[in-house]
Amino acid sequence: MMPRPQNRASRFIPLFALVVAVCVVPLTADISSSSLPHRKSKSLKMDEAFLKVNNELETKLVVSWMSNHCYQCLYQTLGLVPAGPGPGKSSFVDFIVGTRHGITLQLNNSDPNVELCRVPFSFGEHGNYSLWVKNHSVSAVNCSMVTHSDPVNSYLPILIAFIVLAGLSMLLAIGGAIIKLDVVRGLLHRLSNSMETERLINSELGSPGRLVESSNDNILPAPSVLSRRLRSLDTFRGMSLVVMVFVNYGGGRYWFFRHESWNGLTVADLVFPWFVFIMGTSVALSMNSLLRSGWSRCSLLLKSVWRSLQLFLIGVLIINPNYCLGPLSWDGLRIPGVLQRLAVAYLLVAMLDLLVARVHTDNLLVDVWWYPVRDILLYWPAWICVLCLEAVWLCITFLLPVPGCPTGYLGPGGIGDMGLYSNCTGGAAGYVDRWLLGNNHIYQNPSSRVIYLTHTAYDPEGILGSINTVLMAFFGLQAGKILLHYKELHSKIITRFLIWALILGILSAVLTKCSRNQGFIPVNKNLWSLSYVTTLACMAFVVLLLVYYVVDVKSWWSGAPFHYPGMNSILVYVGHEVFEQYFPFRWRMADSQSHAEHLAQNLVATSCWVFISYLLYKKRVFWKI
Repeated sequence: MMPRPQNRASRFIPLFALVVAVCVVPLTADISSSSLPHRKSKSLKMDEAFLKVNNELETKLVVSWMSNHCYQCLYQTLGLVPAGPGPGKSSFVDFIVGTRHGITLQLNNSDPNVELCRVPFSFGEHGNYSLWVKNHSVSAVNCSMVTHSDPVNSYLPILIAFIVLAGLSMLLAIGGAIIKLDVVRGLLHRLSNSMETERLINSELGSPGRLVESSNDNILPAPSVLSRRLRSLDTFRGMSLVVMVFVNYGGGRYWFFRHESWNGLTVADLVFPWFVFIMGTSVALSMNSLLRSGWSRCSLLLKSVWRSLQLFLIGVLIINPNYCLGPLSWDGLRIPGVLQRLAVAYLLVAMLDLLVARVHTDNLLVDVWWYPVRDILLYWPAWICVLCLEAVWLCITFLLPVPGCPTGYLGPGGIGDMGLYSNCTGGAAGYVDRWLLGNNHIYQNPSSRVIYLTHTAYDPEGILGSINTVLMAFFGLQAGKILLHYKELHSKIITRFLIWALILGILSAVLTKCSRNQGFIPVNKNLWSLSYVTTLACMAFVVLLLVYYVVDVKSWWSGAPFHYPGMNSILVYVGHEVFEQYFPFRWRMADSQSHAEHLAQNLVATSCWVFISYLLYKKRVFWKI
């Protein structure tokens, strides 16, 4: 069994993450070491397996492969296998293959280059396999796969982590319910009073007046009156933020906790749009509150501009640069980014809301024909602006000529589309960024490099995608208008959320043809395609509906622990980026090729930020921009 990584400062780590780390790492390490021969398990990394290709033919074999996750891709050469030494005898070559997705192996004659067979197969992590190539008849070849050693269950750490966290959550829920009992609360109240009385008697310095005065020192005001806040909004924001931190820290190095290479969705692709959505909802509520309290629209516009500028500068000067590589340099400074995208979307949506916002929403005429849809028609100028922006996105995306690329190209380039457009990654979106910002000032390692082997810089937070980010925030703004116009009318709020989810879901189905790659506009996070926005907005309405019903309507759940980072979202996001390489968020692992150790480390790091946000919440410290 592999040794457990030692961590002297583990007592400072939140309890539930520490339990996950202790339970997950040793168990999986034991499975990994016992499932394969010692020599081979040492040389394999994460998401890899051994493949021995045995050739009994009298000709050399060219072994090529293609990921089943790669759409219309070229086969990549894996290697050559010499001809068999004689009848009934085989030559062989060992290869290491990836296990993240299923692959198709192609075996060709070396001369002439004729395909002999194709073998689709899903390899398991640390498995040991053999592929036998034999003469089946005079004109046919038989290719068969044999499994010598079963793969390890690399997903077992996720199951263990889920069970541990679910168990601890249940214990905390039960403990909270017990504490709320009148008998228990009375006992705790009497105990606390007796302890305070004894402390005051035995203390020469303590006094009630001094105690109260010191308890109010250095406490910043909350961003708003907490009792008036919808806890579901902070909870939803916190859920998105916690998952965002987890996947940014690595997500246990599982492929589904990383961004999709091109078309499609993974867990990592969900959280940023949801964060944008809930930002739009918060804009609607906060602007209405400030207008009702006497702020002028001009003052709010200046406030929005200043806040957007701060977000943009924090993203460019603090988040993007890697100061470990040297001082800030303009030559390779990335300009787009997550906070920059948030800044642009926030500013435009705030401006649209200030253009059409109603100070009072409860004094409207009820006998007019448009009253049932007042949350839409009252803001028609903003809708016209958003539709115009979307028309601009569609025109640029599908009509802008891109040198060397087909007009309207939405593909990844690289080896995709049979390698015909290798330099066309992102089509018009990539071209606009390279033209306006320069190749050195955009993201150099896009996720398309993983499967499509692209070599062109492409930024997933580029200029053109910002238009659809505004659309996503505007859908969130619409959710906020619903909450404003139907205060305390829970059934109407839930009904309208469901209607919006249904409309957006149908639109997504039409745009994508219910497929990953065959639709008119595929779901694509790198492009922030229209279908990506409608799909994620549909999900956001459903999730917000559920959280709103459970947290604010029925009060079955307080929103903890996600409520706490949701109240300090900017601090948590900036902090997790700045301190990513520092303990306790990262440490040297005993086995850096273990999903279990990465998962434990990433869970601990994420839990630390949840715990920090909880402490700040208890101290009533909230970082506002």
